[in-house]
Amino acid sequence: MATERKAVGPCAMWPEDSAFIREVLDRIGDKWTVLVLSTLGERTLRYSDLMASIPGVSQRMLTVTLKALERDGLVERRAYAEVPPRVEYRVTPLGRSLQQAVLQLSQWAVENHATVAANRALRERIGVGRAGSRAETSASVG
Repeated sequence: MATERKAVGPCAMWPEDSAFIREVLDRIGDKWTVLVLSTLGERTLRYSDLMASIPGVSQRMLTVTLKALERDGLVERRAYAEVPPRVEYRVTPLGRSLQQAVLQLSQWAVENHATVAANRALRERIGVGRAGSRAETSASVG
């Protein structure tokens, strides 16, 4: 007779219908969200300044990300009736409450990208889920 498994971790505290929580986590964990929020910081920036400040983002992805952040109340969009049109973005108080965690994620990536790259290279050589030699495995950890 199988024993019933008990949920552990943060998901154990979530309501039974937790799809919306997963949606929010998808939004805030998205790489473009992290980069937009950390780029905006305390500043108000125009769309073109954001575009120039985030390497690799396409116009489409920046637009999709900004619309989603605005919809969720994390970013405010202000359009000015000028020629040419001017649109500026800034982080809302709700977005600022998330920025510290986002900045920590960004900083972690900066500090650990070389180690992650080395681990990937090792796993390409020995395979994922396979035990490598002790020397190779311990070298990748540090």
